[in-house]
Amino acid sequence: MGKKKQKSHLPLRLNVLFFVIFLLFSILILQLGVVQILYGEDAQAEIDRTENVTSEIPTPRGKIYDRNGNVVVDNSLKYAITYTPQKNVQPEDNLKVAEQLSQYMKMEPDSVTERNMKDYWILKNRDEAYSRLTAEEKTLGDLEQYYAMLEDIDESDLSSISEAEMEVIAIKRELDQAIQLTPHVIKSGEDVTKEEYAVIAEHAYELPGISVSTDWSRENLFAPTLSSFIGGISDRNSGLPKDKLNYYLARNYKLNDRVGESGIEEEYELYLQGKKEIRQHVTNSDGEVIKSELIREGERGKDLMLSIDMEMQQALDQIIREEMEKVISEKPQVNRHFDKVMAVMMDPNTGEIIAVSGHRYIRGDEENAPRFRNEAYRALYDAHLPGSTVKGATILSGLDSGVIEPGTQFNDHPLQFAGSPDKSSWTSTIGVVDDIAALKESSNVYMFRTAMRLGGHWDYVHNNRLRYNGEGYSILSNYFRQFGLGVHTGVDYPFEENGFLGDDDTKGYEVLDMAIGQFENYTTLQLAQYVSTIANGGYRLEPHLVKQIHNPSDTESLGPIYKANEPTVLNKIDMDQDYLERVQEGFRQAFQEPRGTAYYKFADAPYNPAGKTGTAESAIYPGDGTKIDTINLSLVGYAPYDNPEIAFAIVAPHLGESDSHINNEIGRRLLDTYFELKEKRQQGETESDPNSEEETENVEENTETSEE
Repeated sequence: MGKKKQKSHLPLRLNVLFFVIFLLFSILILQLGVVQILYGEDAQAEIDRTENVTSEIPTPRGKIYDRNGNVVVDNSLKYAITYTPQKNVQPEDNLKVAEQLSQYMKMEPDSVTERNMKDYWILKNRDEAYSRLTAEEKTLGDLEQYYAMLEDIDESDLSSISEAEMEVIAIKRELDQAIQLTPHVIKSGEDVTKEEYAVIAEHAYELPGISVSTDWSRENLFAPTLSSFIGGISDRNSGLPKDKLNYYLARNYKLNDRVGESGIEEEYELYLQGKKEIRQHVTNSDGEVIKSELIREGERGKDLMLSIDMEMQQALDQIIREEMEKVISEKPQVNRHFDKVMAVMMDPNTGEIIAVSGHRYIRGDEENAPRFRNEAYRALYDAHLPGSTVKGATILSGLDSGVIEPGTQFNDHPLQFAGSPDKSSWTSTIGVVDDIAALKESSNVYMFRTAMRLGGHWDYVHNNRLRYNGEGYSILSNYFRQFGLGVHTGVDYPFEENGFLGDDDTKGYEVLDMAIGQFENYTTLQLAQYVSTIANGGYRLEPHLVKQIHNPSDTESLGPIYKANEPTVLNKIDMDQDYLERVQEGFRQAFQEPRGTAYYKFADAPYNPAGKTGTAESAIYPGDGTKIDTINLSLVGYAPYDNPEIAFAIVAPHLGESDSHINNEIGRRLLDTYFELKEKRQQGETESDPNSEEETENVEENTETSEE
């Protein structure tokens, strides 16, 4: 009997396998259907997701012109290497770009910090840095882990970084400061060689975000004239100043924006800065830019027209340097502490400052030659004893308060008070004088007697004690403040000194000294405002360094006026006009009549000048317990007397003698120059030269009659 054939189980197994595969495909298809039906739109939206990113591109600052339309400060174009990072750029990306870029350009590592070096070391040695973490540190979050890695880096790690790597770090440091989709200058100006510019332009296609462009820097075409007064701007590394960080951030500035740090650049920052170009970029989910649109065109900052006349400014600077050098060279030992002169010229009818000068003489040594440094800001910052220049305010205080009347006379004899030194005038030949003659001949005694009466001491008795009710200082200072002495002038500048002033505890003898300019200290600008107030009939005007603000122009000339600084009256001297006219006459006689303290220097001046000389005993305290006695010479004035168009103040502190007459010499020369320049311009004979050899030679950037 034959064997029965055995049945194969393979078809069954295949059927089971096919069924399982069918079931899996069915589930997959079902799942895809669910995704397509329920979540299809969301999935497609994720694929198509885009994002709008806005970038702001800075524009050059506004230019600065003088009152005659000459460009003083311009923007100088220069080579630049820029970096525009895409969205979501990581430190590793910037490191790669920096390593590539270091093959084509040099970057000094001066600005590299220890933190920059540590960040670089971790990027290059991440595995080793992580292995140094303790088990507990490895459980921390990413940020805490990173700080722990930084702490574990020691000096030996940093010392292993080569000089070539330091350049890479320096480049990366600049790249890291860039804002996404916004061009950032990583190197510019003289630092960029023509070779670097050319080779980077050639290889820009292989350097993500890197391109060649142009940048700008500020250039004073009249440097060093007025440079210290114009001020400077920050660079991209320093960016916004820390003390005004919130101020600028609230006005949509970025941290690395360049802003005015001092002087006029700081005062008018919001006008000079200009409007940034704004672009909106559309990026996809990978951060790639797929579209860019211009939202707002950039606009260069607004231009400033200064009230300064640069030709007069240059002339004033030269006059001061020449007169200082003459005094110092003639008697170097006597005037060894004399090292600066300040002067201000302004229009008494508008408050416009025509010229402002301050020069410091730096004595040479074995290694350095003597030189002058332009420090015009000292006219606002430095306060000194003004001497008899303030006697006009003293006379007006007496007349308006009623303690003296027009024509009141005093005999100029020394005053002797019990237990105190004599109080006398600069000479014993003055004799009996009234209020006008007291100004003409500069009688100290007349001012003492006026101040005594302000404090309640009317009848002087030889060798009796000074009787004073304590109100004299408040009365006298109130009048002085009306003229701008001891208060802010209101000038459009970031800072000005008030001066060193008295208070309610000021003693009677000190008030007498104050009446002749021997107690409170004032700035040169305050003295200029004071004499302008007398010259124009009693209107204290706010001084201005900027005359007008203009919209930017596409040409070299100024654009339309955006804003003008109109004359601003801070206060009107509330007193009889006849009193002011008597002081004006006293000032005229001081310059034009025999026995006037400045008659010898101004008697033949054709422009009808008026003013007041001043000498004050001052002192220097070196800090070693000693005292060095010196003399301050000052001068205030205006011209013409009957129709004033220019007023001025000069202060020359810490001379070794009072007979140098430097104050009067400078005063006569500056007035002569002003009216000569005016005449030449009227005749069309003058041209402005911003780069005269005389002005730049030996300059570093950055006399009274026997009156008193």
